[in-house]
Amino acid sequence: MDKQSRRELLRGFKEKKTAAGVYAVRCAASGEVWVGGSRNIDPQRNSIWFSLKQGAHMNRAMQAAWKAHGEGAFTYEVLERLEAEDMTPLGLADLTKARERHWIEALAAKKAVG
Repeated sequence: MDKQSRRELLRGFKEKKTAAGVYAVRCAASGEVWVGGSRNIDPQRNSIWFSLKQGAHMNRAMQAAWKAHGEGAFTYEVLERLEAEDMTPLGLADLTKARERHWIEALAAKKAVG
C-alpha cells in the first residue's frame, strides 16, 4: 500500500462517525441480563467478548456466568442507538446514562460495568 492510500484510509477512519447507544448482554442459562451504555456501540460486543474470554471482565457476576455456562449461553443486543450529532460530549454522556438507567429498570437488569 502506498503512502497516499494509507493516508486516505487513515483520514476516513478518523472522520468515521460513531454511534452511541445502550446494549444488553443476556445469559440464557441463568436468565441474567446486564445493560450498559457505550459511546461507540458497534464494536462493543467484541470488546465484551474479548474480556470475558480472557477472564478479565470488570463485572464479576457476568464473568462467573460466562465461566459456568460458556459463550454459547450469551447474546448481545443493541437496545437503542442515540442520536448525538448536535450534542456536546457531556450531554451525550448524560443521555447515555439516563437511557441506560431506563433500560436497567425496564428489563429488571443489572449494570454491565461499574
